[in-house]
Amino acid sequence: MIQLYKRMQRMRENYVDTIAKLYEYATTAYAKNQYTQWYDTKEGGYTYKSFKGKCDSLSKKLTQYGIGAGDKVAILSQSMPNWSVAFFSIVPFGRIAIPILPDSSENEVTNIINHSESKVLFVSQRLIGKVSQEVKDKMTLIFDLDTFEMLKSDDDKFTCDGRTTNPTPDDIATIIYTSGTTGSAKGVVLSHRNLSSNVITCYHSCKRTEKDRWLSVLPMAHTLEMTLSMLYPMYCGATVYYLPKPPVASLLMKALKIVKPTTMLTVPMIIEKVYKGSVLPTIKKSRTLTWMNEHMNGLMCKIIGMKIKKTFGGHMSFYGIGGAKLDPEVERFLLKAGFPYAIGYGLTETSPLLGYSMNRWRAVGSFGYPVYNVKLKLHNVDPQTGEGEVVAKGPNVMLGYYKDPVRTKSVFTEDGWFRTSDIAVQDEKGRFYIKGRNSNMILGPSGENIYPEEIENVINNVEGVSESIVVERDGRLVALVQPMENYIDWDSEFEDKFYEKLDSWKAKLLGDVNKSVNKSSQVSSVEVMKEPFEKTATQKIRRFKYKDSAPTVEQYNKNEKEEQEKKGKEKL
Repeated sequence: MIQLYKRMQRMRENYVDTIAKLYEYATTAYAKNQYTQWYDTKEGGYTYKSFKGKCDSLSKKLTQYGIGAGDKVAILSQSMPNWSVAFFSIVPFGRIAIPILPDSSENEVTNIINHSESKVLFVSQRLIGKVSQEVKDKMTLIFDLDTFEMLKSDDDKFTCDGRTTNPTPDDIATIIYTSGTTGSAKGVVLSHRNLSSNVITCYHSCKRTEKDRWLSVLPMAHTLEMTLSMLYPMYCGATVYYLPKPPVASLLMKALKIVKPTTMLTVPMIIEKVYKGSVLPTIKKSRTLTWMNEHMNGLMCKIIGMKIKKTFGGHMSFYGIGGAKLDPEVERFLLKAGFPYAIGYGLTETSPLLGYSMNRWRAVGSFGYPVYNVKLKLHNVDPQTGEGEVVAKGPNVMLGYYKDPVRTKSVFTEDGWFRTSDIAVQDEKGRFYIKGRNSNMILGPSGENIYPEEIENVINNVEGVSESIVVERDGRLVALVQPMENYIDWDSEFEDKFYEKLDSWKAKLLGDVNKSVNKSSQVSSVEVMKEPFEKTATQKIRRFKYKDSAPTVEQYNKNEKEEQEKKGKEKL
C-alpha cells in the first residue's frame, strides 16, 4: 500500500510540470472539494469544479477579443477568491500574468503596465482609483474583479482570433515586478517550470492534504503567497480562506476562531507583534509568570504557547514565516513554546523557496537547509569570518529580468549560479545563518563588515521599540527607531517635559544598544520616528527612503508648526 502511494506521488510530480497541468489535475482530481471561499461565508467562493468553469469562461472571453498566447494580462487587486480565477484564466492558456501589488502607487501601476505591455486589466473596485486614464485608454479590456463585469471593451478587437496554446515548462507564466528595498523596480520573469517545481518542493518540505485549511493574509501578487498559498493548496486539493479587509488584529482573531486553519504563511511582523504586544505585557503583569520567567522559563513558555495555539484556532500544524528575518528573541520563545513555526528563505527570483527550517532542524537565527531539488552554497567565502554570498541552482530560478539583460547577467556567476546578495555563514551541521544583505552592508573605518540587521535585532529588543533601521551618515551609524504604539504620549509632544522624557529614552536606548554590540557597530545617535516606516509587500522597510534623511519627531513637529503658521497667515 505504501509503495502504491509513493508511486502515485511520483506520477503526480512527473505530470505537473506546468501550471496548465496543475490546473487540469486539480480541477479533475478534486472537483467536489472547496478550493476558495471567504472566511465567514461560502458565497463568492468556488469548488474546484466551479472554479474551472469560471476560468474557462473568462479565457473564452479573452480569446474573443484577440487576447491569445504570449499576451500580457495584469491583475491589480487585494487578495480574494476571484484573484486566483483571474490568474488561472490567463496562465494555463499560454497567456502571461502580470500581478501588481495592491499597495503600488498610481505611478507604479502605470509604469508596470506600460513596461510589461499589458493589454488587459483585472482590477478590484477598491483599487480602480489607482488606474490612470492613460492606462484605461490603452487597454483592450478592463474587468471589475469583484463581479467580472467588463468596465471597458474595445469592440473593434472582437475578432475571436486570440489563439491559446498548451504551454511548455520553459514558457513564461508570469512577470512579477518588485521594487524590493532598494528602490529600482524590476520585472522577474518566471516560467511554468519555475512555479510548478517550487510547488513540488513545497510538498516535499511540508506535506499537506485535502483536509488542510489555509488562511490567506498576504498579498497574492507576491510569490510567497502566490506559490505557497494559491498554487500549493491546489496541488493537494485543500481549501483557502480569505479576509475581506487587511488583517488587523480584531479581524484576524475572528477569522482564526471561525476557520481554525491548519496552515498559514506570514511575515515575521505578525508573530512579533503578538509576542511584544501580548506575551511580554502578560508576563510583566503577573507575579507568578514573572517568577516562572526567571526560574522555570521553559515551563512558562510552554504554558503561554498552549494559549497562543488556542488563539490561532487550535489546529495550526504549519505556521510558515518568510519575507524577512525573524527576531531571534521571538524565535527562542516560539521554540520553547512548542509553536509549530517554520522558517522559509527565498526570493521572488526563485519562485520563491530556496531553504527552510522546521521541526527538529530548527535553530535560532538559521533558515536551515536547501529545499528539495535546490542547491545552495556560499560564494567568495572570507577565510577569516566564514562569510560568503548565498548562491543557488535549481529549476525554480527565474529566466531573468524582463527587458534587462545587463541586470540579468549581473545576478548570475560565470558558472550559472544565481546570486542572492545575502551574506551568510554555515555551522558545523551545514545550516545557513543570514548575516545581512550585501547591498545593506556598511564598511567600517578599519575595513570591517558591519551588518545593520544584526544591530537592529538588538535595538528591537529594547523596551518600547517597535522596529528600527540603522543607516550610515557621514561615516557614523544612526539608528532610526519607531516606538511601540502608546509607548510615547504624542498628545503632550509640544510640552517641554515631552522632549526631556524623549531625550532620556533615547540616551538609555543608545547606552543599552552600545553595551550589546562590538566596537565597530556602536551607534552614534538615535532618531525617533513618529510616522510608520514605508514598507514593501512583505513588510520590509524601504531602506533607500531613509538613507540620507528621515522625518524625525523634531522635524515632523517643525513642519507641522510651519504649516499651521502658513494657514494662519492665509486666513489673515
